[in-house]
Amino acid sequence: MLRLPTFTYHRPKTAAEAVAICKAHGKEAMYVAGGTDLYPNMKRRHQTPTQVISLQDVPGLHSVDVLPDGRVAIGAMVKLSLLEHHPTLKQHYPAFAHAVREISTPLLRNMGTIGGNLLLDTRCTYYDQTHEWRESIDFCMKTGGDICWVAPGSPRCWAVQSSDSVPIVCAMEAEIELVGSGGTRTIKAGDLYRDDGMQYVTKQPEELLTKLILPAPRGWKASYLKLRRRDTFDFPVLGVGCCVWTDAGGVVTKANIRLGGAGSFAIPAIESEKLLVGKPLTDEGIAAAGTAALKSARTMDNTDLDVYWRKKVAPVYVARALAACR
Repeated sequence: MLRLPTFTYHRPKTAAEAVAICKAHGKEAMYVAGGTDLYPNMKRRHQTPTQVISLQDVPGLHSVDVLPDGRVAIGAMVKLSLLEHHPTLKQHYPAFAHAVREISTPLLRNMGTIGGNLLLDTRCTYYDQTHEWRESIDFCMKTGGDICWVAPGSPRCWAVQSSDSVPIVCAMEAEIELVGSGGTRTIKAGDLYRDDGMQYVTKQPEELLTKLILPAPRGWKASYLKLRRRDTFDFPVLGVGCCVWTDAGGVVTKANIRLGGAGSFAIPAIESEKLLVGKPLTDEGIAAAGTAALKSARTMDNTDLDVYWRKKVAPVYVARALAACR
């Protein structure tokens, strides 16, 4: 039986108090929202904080609010199950609601939160094992070792970003609100992540993610497609988030395509995006953009299913996701 290590549990009443506790304890402290990722990781000794800071009692993190300019602000502690059924999101942000519905199982969505999913730990075949299993082959660099078992000659960790919400919110150019010891700041969702399996977010350790802000639903369409072995529960081995902006004549003015499950962050399919801009979203253009995504899909042997097949199927899923944006 896997057991949690000993830790001190904090329940601060404000965001400022939570940040102060986290800063005071440094690397020994971690925030917990729904706990569906952190607690299993603690049982496997991937993460072993001695100070766990619950966000359950922090006000302002549990609501979905339509702002005066048409944007929608979602508190970090809002449950995934609420988001997948929220009438405003289903009507105006169907791609986002669909991505949330693709996360894990109904039971876990009843516990998991959007803030937790946005900050999901990166994953890997060699990392997501018990402490004893990892010890038997020597720990990888993500847990204090000197080697990445995915690419033993590489100087970096290749654990993958496996969140379903990250590719779509990055493609939509949503915003993230962070509260730290220096105050509150708002950044683009894409700026929260970096291409590094270990240091996969850019926020400061004590900063608290408080809100996800979706853009006003005007002038763009988005979609999300997920590839996995089973129809539920499994993490994506590929998650494609697309968002396309068009003018009154149907000509693409901007396109964002992000590939999740294929790298340590949601990889931008830049060449595919370039092929779409300045043209209508035709079958020919979609096919060309899909083919161009083959180069962006940096699949490696660090997750489920055959690595070569996963790379070849990426253009197919990009084309399908783009077609859904019409």
